[in-house]
Amino acid sequence: MRQIVILLVVLALISCKKELRNTKLSGQVFGTFYEVTYSSEMNYKKQFDSLFYVINTSLSTYQTNSDISKLNRNEDVEIDKHFKIVFDASKVIYRETEGAFDPTIGAVVNAWDFGPEGKIEHLDSLKIDSLMLSVGLDKVKRIQNKIIKPIETFLDFNSIAKGYAVDVIANFLTSQQVENYLVNIGGELNTKGINVEKNNGWKVGVENPNFDGTQSLSRTLVLSNEAMATSGTYRKFKIDKDGNRYAHIIDTKTGYPSKTNLLSISVIASDCKTADAYSTGFKTMGIDKVKAFLKLHPELKVFLIFENENHELETLALNGFPE
Repeated sequence: MRQIVILLVVLALISCKKELRNTKLSGQVFGTFYEVTYSSEMNYKKQFDSLFYVINTSLSTYQTNSDISKLNRNEDVEIDKHFKIVFDASKVIYRETEGAFDPTIGAVVNAWDFGPEGKIEHLDSLKIDSLMLSVGLDKVKRIQNKIIKPIETFLDFNSIAKGYAVDVIANFLTSQQVENYLVNIGGELNTKGINVEKNNGWKVGVENPNFDGTQSLSRTLVLSNEAMATSGTYRKFKIDKDGNRYAHIIDTKTGYPSKTNLLSISVIASDCKTADAYSTGFKTMGIDKVKAFLKLHPELKVFLIFENENHELETLALNGFPE
């Protein structure tokens, strides 16, 4: 009888022990995909969609009635908290990178029109010089809920807004007492805790810069309580008559496409908006400037993939970017 009781207790304990499982939600947003994996049975898809809608309404240059589109038409707008956070963060990174990261370069990027042909067309230097007069985030001010800018200045936060959206979803999950999650929007990531199904940190990868459009990984790593963003120059570029490859990133100092051997920049930071913005700013700085910059910023971990003089791919991990 005693053996039967013990057996029943063991079976009860086994049946009560629930297998740890993740919830995975995915969809389309900001012209790309999102995938959120988290350790809760709650379905937060409606809340995610609501947050995406609010961010788009504030920061999307693709929506004609968004706050940023209205500002670019010089309409009177009271900005929301999302705009304030992104604007203030952009100001800091603009100053830190000495203008390499500059959300006012959008009008010049549009003028170059990196289309599917991949050829560099002649763009009148007078036109570029004229557009560059309106470039510089230092020309734009925030006074409480108002943005003051020159009439010609065009704001575009696409190089930080996606990372910020990742943080918004991550912060929402934290507010719901979710202890473990991986938020992924178009390859921009924020992580907390572990993958409960694997009982380990979140395994993620850095893609190889394949010009033929195929996908393969250069490196895999495990993240926990960190964010990562990757910017590449290999999917969209132009080639001049001498065979030089120019990235779709426009040099914020000259207004011309950046000739660069940097093909992929991955940045790990405490939040994704910071990682996203720095990965963009580093594109025009070049390897030596990035290395010098990172000596003063040990909080940023960086992984570079670049083309050497022999047109071979090389990698460089800086500030303890994980193996």
